[in-house]
Amino acid sequence: MPKSLLTALFLLVAPLAVAQTSKPSAPAAAPAAANPTVIVHTSQGDITLELYADKSPKSVANFLRYVHEGFYAGTVFHRVIPGYLVQGGLYTNELQPRRTHSPVASEADNGLSNLRGTVAVARGADPNSGTSQFFINLVDDRRLDYAGNQSGLTWGYTVFAKVVKGMDVVDKIAGLPTHAQGPFAADVPNPLVVIESVNVEGEAAPAAPSSTAKPTASHKST
Repeated sequence: MPKSLLTALFLLVAPLAVAQTSKPSAPAAAPAAANPTVIVHTSQGDITLELYADKSPKSVANFLRYVHEGFYAGTVFHRVIPGYLVQGGLYTNELQPRRTHSPVASEADNGLSNLRGTVAVARGADPNSGTSQFFINLVDDRRLDYAGNQSGLTWGYTVFAKVVKGMDVVDKIAGLPTHAQGPFAADVPNPLVVIESVNVEGEAAPAAPSSTAKPTASHKST
């Protein structure tokens, strides 16, 4: 083939190649948003929780609502059972319950298990009665998992978070002596473990609420 023809063909093809390589590529998919983390500042030390917003969106939104309102500041862990759980998030250090929002629907069937270090919604006999209270599992306790919707016993308890830092603090709380105090016949830690504040990591802790008590029943985890 004559050299002049080869040169002409190259001049036709080369600009096309340049155009192809310089064509803007499709934008990369945005990375999935990370689950939020919150820091629970207690009189015994800090506990950091990762919230399972992807698995328990309603429960996480409910918890964060209380966090952003400063609801938890000044509440206590009022129930400690070694080898089982520690529970708090409703009662003041006078063991008076605070006014809560409407209950959140159960998400116990989200596939998460009540393993050591996980955090679940405390509730009454009705699976959909959880409000502000939560408990931290001290051991793997799969009997608290969802098993079916036949009754409150089989429905289980919604896991919505896990401890990612400060499990030693949780264990220290679990090791405190307990006694009867206020409305509770047993299991109240002595001294009371006060939740001084709770904040989303990277955000300032909100001010504590000014309102105090509403006479409500104590929601236990079992």
